[in-house]
Amino acid sequence: MDVPGPVSRRAAAAAATMLLRTARVPRECWFLPTALLCAYGFFASLRPSEPFLTPYLLGPDKNLTEREGVNGIKVQNGGIVTDSSAANHLPGWEDIESKIPLNLEEPPMEEPEPKPDRLLVLKVLWNDFLMCYSSRPLLCWSVWWALSTCGYFQVVNYTQGLWEKVMPSRYAAAIYNGGVEAVSTLLGAIAVFAVGYIKISWSTWGEMTLSLCSLLIAAAVYIMDTVGNIWVCYASYVVFRIIYMLLITIATFQIAANLSMERYALVFGVNTFIALALQTLLTLIVVDASGLGLEITTQFLIYASYFSLIAVIFLASGAVSVVKKCRKRGDPESSSQGTTS
Repeated sequence: MDVPGPVSRRAAAAAATMLLRTARVPRECWFLPTALLCAYGFFASLRPSEPFLTPYLLGPDKNLTEREGVNGIKVQNGGIVTDSSAANHLPGWEDIESKIPLNLEEPPMEEPEPKPDRLLVLKVLWNDFLMCYSSRPLLCWSVWWALSTCGYFQVVNYTQGLWEKVMPSRYAAAIYNGGVEAVSTLLGAIAVFAVGYIKISWSTWGEMTLSLCSLLIAAAVYIMDTVGNIWVCYASYVVFRIIYMLLITIATFQIAANLSMERYALVFGVNTFIALALQTLLTLIVVDASGLGLEITTQFLIYASYFSLIAVIFLASGAVSVVKKCRKRGDPESSSQGTTS
């Protein structure tokens, strides 16, 4: 289109400049959503009272033995519940607001919408489930995601009891449980930001990496359990959380990369359900007084063995995967040599 006159040309240039500025707005506004997400992650992980709950429950005025405090009682979401009921993940207070009607006026009469066939919905979900988990990479990352999240929850939930046994708070002038929680979260976040700079073929070496890092996690939990020095416990816990936060970020990305957006809720919901079901079963067997009711040190020895088992599983699976890919690379070369001869 021809623009007559210098005034019109200036107006067109101004309009083009305005369009370019408008087009750059989404790129320049990345900081605010990123800051909000980081703030949400920080406050969602903030647990300022947790380092003090175990000493509080084991105080002289509560009349609880150490075994009762570790095996029979669990503090969760601000309330004190038993381990057998902790699997329900219910809050420790009543949701009063949900019981108060917000609108007393009767809504206008509307025609009822036709309800979808439940069997049809379940059939669609089952087909999506089979389609998602038929992908071997997604299955491997999801299995590690569920198994490691179960072990991570157990270690994080009961590490305060282990530290209390290593150094009782009533004998120590200063303990740094809360500071270690904060430092481990901060360093874990820095490690997550560094994930983008890791250049590795996850399709080839992903399972071997999961095996190696799971073994490092097992070693950190074992050292924290057996050394008996509070500073070694702190250092091992920081290493444990850094490795887990790093790997869970990679696993989440790899799972999402093998999915369409419509199936995110299904896969991550199933993975979370499996992780919590395994955690409930592990708690009932190892921790709960109605089960084995083991000592805290024996519990952490089992958790270290649990991560070692994960490492062995993914070592075997990764070795098979690497051998298959090496054979596939070698087959074209041998076939080309046969045709030339």
